[in-house]
Amino acid sequence: MINWKKRSVMKSFGFRCEQIVAILRKDFLIGLRRRATFAAMMMFALTATASLSLSTGGTFLEPKILAALLWVVIFFAASAGISGTFDDEAQAGTLPTLKLYADAQAILFGKMIYVLLSLVALTIFILPIFLILFDVGVANFSLLLTTIFFGLVGLSAAGTLTAALTTSAAVKGGLFPILLFPVTLPIFLPAIQLTELSLTGATFEFGLIVVVIIFDAILITASSILYDYL
Repeated sequence: MINWKKRSVMKSFGFRCEQIVAILRKDFLIGLRRRATFAAMMMFALTATASLSLSTGGTFLEPKILAALLWVVIFFAASAGISGTFDDEAQAGTLPTLKLYADAQAILFGKMIYVLLSLVALTIFILPIFLILFDVGVANFSLLLTTIFFGLVGLSAAGTLTAALTTSAAVKGGLFPILLFPVTLPIFLPAIQLTELSLTGATFEFGLIVVVIIFDAILITASSILYDYL
């Protein structure tokens, strides 16, 4: 009896993973055909970084300011793309049909993984440009990459749920970042501190990365619970 239950659970888990992969593949193919959203994220990040660099005029900036500027660029560039996560299904009217053929959790996590991969690609593009334009030296590169990754995980979880909430909103462009910012603020504050530590090479505070990971878990869990009621 126990073995049958284990096999049933494993089969259900495997089927859900297949659905997640299918959703991820679908969004990836749509993203390849419609590259405007990803291009908008890239161009916003590039324009914002270049504008900030020119406005400072080569003035020395403290590592804390540089860390905050980096996360501001990532946040608003991500907002330009994440807000349209469910737009294709909403415009085509296929989201209710998709929920009939795929589990709601599979849809959520498929979308979430796609958003995370998009943000990772965005960061790979903009991080070297940011470091070059602001002439930033990185003392602890592994800490910087770890901080950015876990920060992006939380941003992806919160962004995917917020995108689902604002899909039918008439003023989604302005509403999305307003809703997203307070949700992700508990992640950004320790992430900015960790980014500063990675730039200066100061003593690493393990508790800060734990805080980011805990909030990531909270956001993922909350997104999983709330999405079923949307």
